[in-house]
Amino acid sequence: MEVGGQSATEPAWLDAGQQRSWRALVLGMTLLTHRLDDELRRGFGLSLTEYEILVRLSESPNREMRMAALADSLCLSRSRITHTVARMEAAGLVERRASQLDGRGVVAVMTDGGAAKLRAASPSHVAAVREHLVDLVEPSDFDAMGRVMNAVSDDLVRQNPDAEIR
Repeated sequence: MEVGGQSATEPAWLDAGQQRSWRALVLGMTLLTHRLDDELRRGFGLSLTEYEILVRLSESPNREMRMAALADSLCLSRSRITHTVARMEAAGLVERRASQLDGRGVVAVMTDGGAAKLRAASPSHVAAVREHLVDLVEPSDFDAMGRVMNAVSDDLVRQNPDAEIR
């Protein structure tokens, strides 16, 4: 059976322009995340993931989040968040405690040292995000990118309602 000149089992292949855009997205995001991670590591001894953990905790009441919610908010496995938070705990940036709500769950709590590290790293990180992304494109293109990625995120979350992305 053919649909629009293609076999029903044949995918709708990307045209040349779509393929260029797709590859540019993949390469650009890979290079950008590697650069931001490298700059945070060299300047502040933090990985990009560790920085994002501190950001999430700083935005949460009492600077704490359940470990499961923290993993979900960063799209990380429970195992990866556990290992990363353990390293951060050893560095004095966070503490793990039993949840005061029910005593069963574990929460990560940002320490004063973690807050100080985040305050120190944030100006440089934001400047790097501007330099390597925001200031390279027209504001309307940046807004369009946000709309595109929100549509992608919304669709993927809708397809997997068990994921608790925050």
